[in-house]
Amino acid sequence: MELQEKKKNRTEQKTDMQNKEKALLTQLDEIAKQDLCLAFSGGVDSSLLLKLVMDASAKYGTKVYAVTFQTRLHPPCDLETATRVAKEVGAVHEVLFVDELEQEAIRYNPENRCYLCKHYLFGKLLEFARDHGVTQVLDGTNEDDLHVYRPGRKALREYGVISPLAACHVTKTEVKALAAKYGVSVAHRPSTPCMATRLPYGAEINYDVLDRIADGEAWLHTLFGAEENLRLRVHGDVVRLEIAPERMGEVLEKREEMIAYLKKLGFSYLTMDLEGFRSGSMDEKITQKEETK
Repeated sequence: MELQEKKKNRTEQKTDMQNKEKALLTQLDEIAKQDLCLAFSGGVDSSLLLKLVMDASAKYGTKVYAVTFQTRLHPPCDLETATRVAKEVGAVHEVLFVDELEQEAIRYNPENRCYLCKHYLFGKLLEFARDHGVTQVLDGTNEDDLHVYRPGRKALREYGVISPLAACHVTKTEVKALAAKYGVSVAHRPSTPCMATRLPYGAEINYDVLDRIADGEAWLHTLFGAEENLRLRVHGDVVRLEIAPERMGEVLEKREEMIAYLKKLGFSYLTMDLEGFRSGSMDEKITQKEETK
């Protein structure tokens, strides 16, 4: 009985994903009848969209601009990956150079920083779109993003940005499955969110600490694998490592070389978060406040 129930659940999940895939392809086919811009980070969400919308636009001879922001609030590997993926699918790849920390409100890392950043970045993207006669701007927001703290969503709504994955209720797990199905090379790439998420709200953001965090995380990926989800969160002199609980034993085995490298980067106190890796851990106090309202 239990085996039959599991088989039934798997069948239902497969059917649900097939329905979402069909809805997504239908929507992108309609969108691709006109030129469009895609906010393209090189992550799995926007890479899947780029692959699918490129396939659709080929039928209509329309233009797809894959636009990547080059910003020091994102690791350099993002631009490198985006450039490679755009080339793989034959997209026109455009790079916009942006310095968010020119905006004083962003530099002091308020709780609505994500909104301020998105508003600033997508304002630049819409300028690019207008200059190229494009009225449709897409992004890779997925269904899961709608259920966590994402103040940047407000900016996307204000600008009328289209989020096909979210509109078709495609979850992150389903995005990865579809990306693998359609041969997207970054199907299993871990997310690389804004580097400002490594700092607590209210802490001034400066490029020195961001560069040291990026250096430290890149080095840790050489120890634990390029696809390992890990973060270095910095609280003043203290750096807090988030990594999957099952990898914590390896952290202790490699503690001496980790101490040496991270202290060389200027971090005074090194800790490991016993709760392990979790996306958006700096938002936990905010979501707790929202829940108690």
